[in-house]
Amino acid sequence: MSLKSKLHDLKVKYQGKKMAPAFNALHTFLYAPNETTSHGSHVRAADDLKRTMNTVIIALVPCLIFGIFNTGYQHYAAIDAAAGVARELSVFGNFLTWDNFWLGFITVIPLVVVSYGVGLLVEFIFAVIKGHEVEEGYLVTGMLVPLIVPVDIPLWMLAVAVIFGVVIGKEVFGGTGMNILNPALTIRAFLFFAYPTWMSGDKVWVHGAVDRAKEIAGGANVDAISGETVLGMYAQNQNVLDTYSIAEMFYGYIPGSVGETSKLLIIIGALFLIFTKVGSWRIMLSTLIGALVMGLIFNGVVNLDWISESSKFYGLMSVPFWQHLIIGSILFGAVYMATDPVSASQTNKGKWIYGFLIGFIAIMIRVFNPAYPEGVFLAILLMNVFAPTIDHYVVQGNVKKRMKRLKLKTA
Repeated sequence: MSLKSKLHDLKVKYQGKKMAPAFNALHTFLYAPNETTSHGSHVRAADDLKRTMNTVIIALVPCLIFGIFNTGYQHYAAIDAAAGVARELSVFGNFLTWDNFWLGFITVIPLVVVSYGVGLLVEFIFAVIKGHEVEEGYLVTGMLVPLIVPVDIPLWMLAVAVIFGVVIGKEVFGGTGMNILNPALTIRAFLFFAYPTWMSGDKVWVHGAVDRAKEIAGGANVDAISGETVLGMYAQNQNVLDTYSIAEMFYGYIPGSVGETSKLLIIIGALFLIFTKVGSWRIMLSTLIGALVMGLIFNGVVNLDWISESSKFYGLMSVPFWQHLIIGSILFGAVYMATDPVSASQTNKGKWIYGFLIGFIAIMIRVFNPAYPEGVFLAILLMNVFAPTIDHYVVQGNVKKRMKRLKLKTA
């Protein structure tokens, strides 16, 4: 007997009993229901929530696979650098290797397992409590979370954050489709404020760097591993191009969170989401425009000598405005986070305003937050709060225009 048949039998057996929602939830989660409406008028579409979520996951898989290889590569590259050994990047020579993949796999996959395991458990518990079928909204969140957290974060911290994000970030608002904040970013924000030492600094983005620092602090005679990101180097006013080329930044051979480094794969994912009409191109484009405008403003301040080179803000303010798009998480956030259909603006004009402000504020936070030179996720959460207000004024403005046209026609 197949799993589908067994689940169906359990649904029938426990119909009307306390555990019935659990079996209904599991059946709906694993299989698309074949029930159809028998009467009334309905709007029918070829896709449903599960297919939409799966489309986003497909777009994220290349970033995950690349991130697994990059996790291993950055670890071994940092060890070589600590030992004074120069390592020249070779895609097929020392990047796409079994050692890199295996180290990245055993480091990243536990994050994926904990993210999905804990998150879906909470979803099933709430499905049983509320007596409804499980909602598929966490399918994407469960994939996003491992891609935006440090690879060495303790699994118990991640589990606590996931519980907080699902319960406080989504379920208290009514579940999937009712949350005002992006659940994945709620999880990251919880980690950032509850465990700041694990979410900032120059050691958390390269596997093994934190453990090596602890060994040194304990008196071990070993070389320190640098986990410095491009943003961290710019924040310290270092010449980044002496270490990383523009091509390495674009293709993703740099330290960072698992999903953010490869801008090429993010762009491919963006095109896929736009083609399938799952992601809003208006939000993606306006977010990047906002980031470029803020970057241009900072470049203008530097070029006009309105800020001293000794200022702690000079390094990031002097970053060429277009480089902001290939460093940090701005591109990943614009494509996969800002476009969340629930917490983002719903009107077309509102999407332009919403996205532009995300990019604008993200670069502002990036420059003026020396302790944590990245601002896109905080900017998205902030604009999640204001998205309903933006839509309200856009709709009201449209109503006023129509009323004015109506008055002119009847005058």
